[in-house]
Amino acid sequence: MAFAGFLLVPDGSNLQLIWQVTVGWYAAAMIVGAVRHRRPPMAAVWWLVAVGVAGNASGILVEFMLTRTGTEVGFPSWADAAYLSLYPAVAAGLLLMIRRRSAERDWSGIVDATTLTTGMGLLAWIFMIKPAASDPSIGLLGHIVSVAYPVGDVVLLAITVRMMLAGGARNVSFRLICAALMTFLGGGTAWAVINQAGWEPGPFPHAVLADVFLAGYLAFAAGAVHPDVRALSRAVAPRPARPSRSLLVLLMAASLIGPGLLIVEAVRHQVTDTLAIGLGCAALFLLVVTRMSQLVKQLDLQTQRVRELAVTDELTGLPNRRAWNTELPRAIERARRTGEPLAVAIIDLDHFKQFNDAYGHPAGDLLLKEAAAVWTGNVRSGDHLARYGGEEFVLLMPDATAERAREIVDRMRRATPLGQTFSAGLATWNGNEASDELIARVDTALYEAKDAGRNCITEAAAYAS
Repeated sequence: MAFAGFLLVPDGSNLQLIWQVTVGWYAAAMIVGAVRHRRPPMAAVWWLVAVGVAGNASGILVEFMLTRTGTEVGFPSWADAAYLSLYPAVAAGLLLMIRRRSAERDWSGIVDATTLTTGMGLLAWIFMIKPAASDPSIGLLGHIVSVAYPVGDVVLLAITVRMMLAGGARNVSFRLICAALMTFLGGGTAWAVINQAGWEPGPFPHAVLADVFLAGYLAFAAGAVHPDVRALSRAVAPRPARPSRSLLVLLMAASLIGPGLLIVEAVRHQVTDTLAIGLGCAALFLLVVTRMSQLVKQLDLQTQRVRELAVTDELTGLPNRRAWNTELPRAIERARRTGEPLAVAIIDLDHFKQFNDAYGHPAGDLLLKEAAAVWTGNVRSGDHLARYGGEEFVLLMPDATAERAREIVDRMRRATPLGQTFSAGLATWNGNEASDELIARVDTALYEAKDAGRNCITEAAAYAS
């Protein structure tokens, strides 16, 4: 009602002024009330937003009062100070929000946001900031204030992009904040374009442009009063480094802004912004290279992780059967070259199925993990313990005689956690047999240990070479 009804108010009337100021102050009051009532974790964010909204709306009143008192309203005026107060207050508040919502530094998101902002900032410099700074009729302070408006819009754009690319809850309150920011960006950009073009909007376009800011006020207020506001502070891990297709399109478009501007100026035979475009292109190029290096690093990490997962048992963290099948032939070949002894044992937790049935599968998983950790602490540094499958484990013991291997396995058996026991088969390599033949002998010894009553170690019979 406050948004749509404004278009029916006569343009330039006192009622229009009262309507605008009232909506702005009402939105700020709603934000303050929401902070006091809902007590969101990021209260400082909303206090700053409320200050920015109230200050921006007060600029309308200040401009009106200067006019009513007969003060010449030049440029800049105190009204501009009130209008501009929106930018630092909202920017500071939202930067606090971004920092609170980020579990750790998201470098890929920062690079993406900087790339998009650099591209848009180059457009703003050429079409808004530079023309405003080169106007000789407004003096130094006028130049500063003229530049402050588009610079403030670029800052809000950077924060908006950073928020959208960062992690955290994307609930209704978050979407309303983003909508408010986009509204102010759209309104600010429209006014900057109008001022640079020297166009005087008629009553209805003027009302529509003013109504855009009212929508921004109300969107901020709605975001503050919505119940989802309490979830905005939940920090989450950064998003995946791999950009989505839509983000890739945006990054590509931003990277082409500099060359595109140079082509347009060359076609028009008015190449006047070579330094700005050159610096912008250099910055965008470096950002793209940085992003590519991040993606390559992420790909390397993922590749390494996949390799580790391929040879690692997910539950215990030990090498899995695939890793064992690779390691055993290598160990046999080393033993063949060096002539050192080599022993292998297969370990099977006794009555593991009964343990699972009695205490549940989570307890069974815990037993496997704790057993793997305890056994690892009871073998030598050069031994190779792996999970063979289910409740079976295998141990490779280089440079270990049968007697030494039995001592190691027996030490593991006595250290088995949760009062459990295991049976083990043990064999030493005879200097000639293949890996599968060695495992077959160890497996036979394991079954003999089970048949002997479990909780014991049986050494395999010698294999005739």
